[in-house]
Amino acid sequence: MAAYGRPELQLLLLPLVCLCGFGSVVGLKVAGGPAEPPNVPVLGAADAVVQDAPAAVAAAGASQPRRATGWKLSEEEACREDLTRLCPKHTWTNNLAVLECLQDRREETELGPDCNHLLWNYKLNLTTDPKFESVAMEVCKSTITEIKECNEEERGRGYLVSCLVDHRGNISDYQCNQYITKMTSIIFSDYRLICGFMVKCKEDINNLHCGSINVGHKDVHSQGEVIACLEKAMVREAEQQDQGHPIKEVCQRAILRVAELSSDDFHLDRHLYFSCRDDRERFCQNVQASEGKVYKCLFNHKFEEAMSEKCRDALTTRQKLISQDYRVSYSLAKACKLDLRKHRCSLDTNLPRAREARLSYLLLCLEAAVHRGRPVSGECQGEMLDYRRMLMEDFSLSPEIVLHCRTEIEAHCSGLHRKGRTLHCLMRIGRGDHSTAVDSVCQSALKTLIQSADPGADYRIDRALNEACESVIQTACKHIRTGDPMILSCLMEHLYTDKMVEDCEHRLLELQYFISRDWKLDPILYKKCQGDAARLCHTHSWNETSELMPPGAVFSCLYRHAYRTEEQGRRLSRECKVEVQRILHQRALDVKLDPELQKRCMTDLGKWCSEKTDTGQELECLQDHLEDLVSACRDVVGNLTELESEDIQIDALLIRACEPIIQTHCHDVADNQIDTGDLLECLVQNKHQKEMNDKCLVGVTHFQLIQMKDFRFSYKFKMSCKEDVLRLCPNIKKKVDVVICLSTTVRNDTLQDAREQRVSLKCRKQLRVEELEMSEDIRLDPELYEPCRSDISRFCPNMNFGNAQMIECLKDQKKQLSQRCHQRIFRLQEGEMNDPELDYQLMRVCKQMIKRFCTEADARNVLQCLKQNKNSELMDPKCKQMITKRQITQNTDFRLNPVLRKACRADIPKFCQSILNKASEDTELEGQVIACLKLKYADQRLSPDCEDQIRVILQESALDYRLDPQLQMHCSDEISKLCVEEAAAQEQTGQVEECLKVNLLKIKQDVCKKEVLNMLKESKADIFVDPVLHTACALDLKHHCAAITPGRGRQMSCLMEALQDKRVRLQPECKKRLQDRIDMWSYAAKVAPAEGFSDLAVQVMTSPSKNYILLMIALSVCILFMVGLLCGRITKRVTRELKDR
Repeated sequence: MAAYGRPELQLLLLPLVCLCGFGSVVGLKVAGGPAEPPNVPVLGAADAVVQDAPAAVAAAGASQPRRATGWKLSEEEACREDLTRLCPKHTWTNNLAVLECLQDRREETELGPDCNHLLWNYKLNLTTDPKFESVAMEVCKSTITEIKECNEEERGRGYLVSCLVDHRGNISDYQCNQYITKMTSIIFSDYRLICGFMVKCKEDINNLHCGSINVGHKDVHSQGEVIACLEKAMVREAEQQDQGHPIKEVCQRAILRVAELSSDDFHLDRHLYFSCRDDRERFCQNVQASEGKVYKCLFNHKFEEAMSEKCRDALTTRQKLISQDYRVSYSLAKACKLDLRKHRCSLDTNLPRAREARLSYLLLCLEAAVHRGRPVSGECQGEMLDYRRMLMEDFSLSPEIVLHCRTEIEAHCSGLHRKGRTLHCLMRIGRGDHSTAVDSVCQSALKTLIQSADPGADYRIDRALNEACESVIQTACKHIRTGDPMILSCLMEHLYTDKMVEDCEHRLLELQYFISRDWKLDPILYKKCQGDAARLCHTHSWNETSELMPPGAVFSCLYRHAYRTEEQGRRLSRECKVEVQRILHQRALDVKLDPELQKRCMTDLGKWCSEKTDTGQELECLQDHLEDLVSACRDVVGNLTELESEDIQIDALLIRACEPIIQTHCHDVADNQIDTGDLLECLVQNKHQKEMNDKCLVGVTHFQLIQMKDFRFSYKFKMSCKEDVLRLCPNIKKKVDVVICLSTTVRNDTLQDAREQRVSLKCRKQLRVEELEMSEDIRLDPELYEPCRSDISRFCPNMNFGNAQMIECLKDQKKQLSQRCHQRIFRLQEGEMNDPELDYQLMRVCKQMIKRFCTEADARNVLQCLKQNKNSELMDPKCKQMITKRQITQNTDFRLNPVLRKACRADIPKFCQSILNKASEDTELEGQVIACLKLKYADQRLSPDCEDQIRVILQESALDYRLDPQLQMHCSDEISKLCVEEAAAQEQTGQVEECLKVNLLKIKQDVCKKEVLNMLKESKADIFVDPVLHTACALDLKHHCAAITPGRGRQMSCLMEALQDKRVRLQPECKKRLQDRIDMWSYAAKVAPAEGFSDLAVQVMTSPSKNYILLMIALSVCILFMVGLLCGRITKRVTRELKDR
């Protein structure tokens, strides 16, 4: 037992196996289970060594003499009881099988001290006896010759076995491989058997209290705990959690080397083996303990509920070592060995063991090769996928995350570490979904991790996303191959749809936030655009960055070139532009997916849009407050809006809402690969179709409103009128002002009959489109909307803005409007009457009637054409009603009737100047000028053109009293009292006027009586002005006055003569109506005597006693003539008498 008590002295005296090389370990194959009996010949050779080593065994303190040959551990008294209890009998005949059985026992099972001591010395002698080396030389003869380093090792000092263990991955001979494998399992049972490990790490072991080199009461077979303690300390140091006792570099290398050498068989990591033995049986029972397969199996089950915490901790430590040195993973090092060499990803030995020496360096280097289209073996890519998933699952495997994000994790993400939840919690904070912002260093660490894991290439790498979105993928994206990068795009396309689930939505946006900040993390975009990016944006390779062109700026560069015209220079390739459009569509779903927008508009988002949290509302809010934004934010929002105007499909939410209307009315333009504003124009034109839903209508109208802020936001208008704007309207930015400027120029050129229009033809055409759009919604015309805001809330609070309904409501309430609003409405109506196409309601309601009656009419004469066909049997009632409304409007002021204004331009100032002098520019004359012209018509003093137009107005107003504003204004009370039924009639045929004429004696108000008398006076001038009389005498006119030309009272005089002629028999109704008119005229003559000679002449000519009056006048003239003659002769005779004197 003395020898047992002084192992320190033995360690100093006995040479140890030196496993100090640092080459890669690949291709290792070991035996299956721990209790598997070794049946290969090499094991017999190993036993033979033991048989020839009695001195070594005696030094071990054996309890009985040893035979010279055939010594068996099972025959030793010290271990017989433990052997019987723990090992099956078939292993007793093989010393190495017994050794393996005893050292792989369960942790709770104790060995006797004597057996422990015996086993320790037996293993030590095995590794140091020169004859054991000679067995290795015999068994591995051909292998030693092949491996140059081992062939050159000095014999007799144990270095040969060390070299063979170090190069075991290159051993192809089966017997040699099995022999070296068994030796490895013996050596790894105790760290003290690894040459140099104790020397390199002795000081660190003592400083960190990881154990002692004295065995003491500890089981020598559990000395893997010492290495585990050092490994944990090394991990803590990398995470800067333990600064008290930094591990020396030489010891760190030794620790990683031990981990590397144990990477093929989990039995060799003694701490992990004992910690996970039950878990291995539970999860990986049928997995062979070779090539790191058990490690991988346990890694895959690390977060299962049934996994023990002790095993989970041991696995995490192992994974952290892999993240520091990829060679600690046997499968990864083996699968990627050739690819690392091919793509020059080997570590630079001159660099310190920092980031470049870790798993992230390997992943970034090989991912760069994959993204560049260079061949990487499928086996290597599979291993990379596993370890990228591992990094995304457990944030603690990334020292930078643990170090720099510790505060955020403790404050917001504690208890969420499993299955990538903590990482997504950090991503959510980094995205800004919490009030607390993430530290910039933590944000940078997150970006680095996501670049290393590259989940954009395969959604399965992100386990949290994969689990959250599994149902969505199965339903919405089942047509896409599993693992395809397009899965993420598919999920983005279904964001905010019925197929999306809330948890998936959150995980997706958290990941996309970081992918959107580095264009390389979208593999499809990178593949299609890497050539364009290098050519136009001067980018470097996948895993290299440039301060001049950081990853976030590359996409901005690409989309600036995506929408250039050929004249503007270099453009993107078609396939790259398609991908850029795809990314823009995705970014439109959430303002946080646009890095530049979020960066420059963070302050404005908080100031103006803090309450706008629903989908798509933040960008709409920024657009609504465009004038209030800081310049940097305003530029970004302006550029994005300008881009949307060219390709409205970028606004994915709008396109999704408008899908029904697009499929029905706009599918032709939507299918075009290159959109130049046609789709938006189509949506605007069809915004009131039955397929249009509220969401689409609101979205289209909102974009129209935004367009009014800057003419650049209307792509077609900008492209058509850019040169005209620069030449004719410089320094004007708002679209409405530009439209007014250009339309004023067009109108002036037209009125002045300019030889050449200053506004180009293509601009005039597009200007017409813009004017028509503005007429549909009052909000699109700020010059009208702002003065009328208060009136809208007062008089039209429940009216829709669209379809010009609000404008029509204000027109109906015109008399009650405020002065400013009234003036604006008057100007609007004046413009509409001059150009009926701008009258949205008229064009909408009468669309079919225009096609029926006015296909050949000029656009500016559409209303005139409709008026002429108003009483047609084919006229639509709604259109007829709309025409009547416009006629009523026209008759309130001659300025609203361009045809009348032009025909009477000389007559109006001649006869009605006094009225014009009292009028203001923007208020109606309430029909005063037209009433003045009517009186002059009756006096037959108007010019022929003006007379024709007044005749038409008289005929129209005679049928409908509402077309006579003076009559309606002055006789409203009388109409409501005396002519209720007639006024309520749906179809007006002059019955109200007839009622007023019949009840003339009952009318008390002088102003109304005067209007009725004027009507009677007008009817004398033309029978067409009296529809009731004209209808009653239609046959008589045809029989007796067919040769008489209408106008100037000629037909009326004809009828009056027929009435006086007893030989002519008139129709009873005509005769009765004529007699009534004579009575009315007689009364009118008494009540309203002639105001001048013309009035007197008209009264005489239309009087039933016309012949008598004319005879008396002629007789009077003759008498006067005779008197004159007589008086003349008398005066002449007196003059002669005076002369004769």
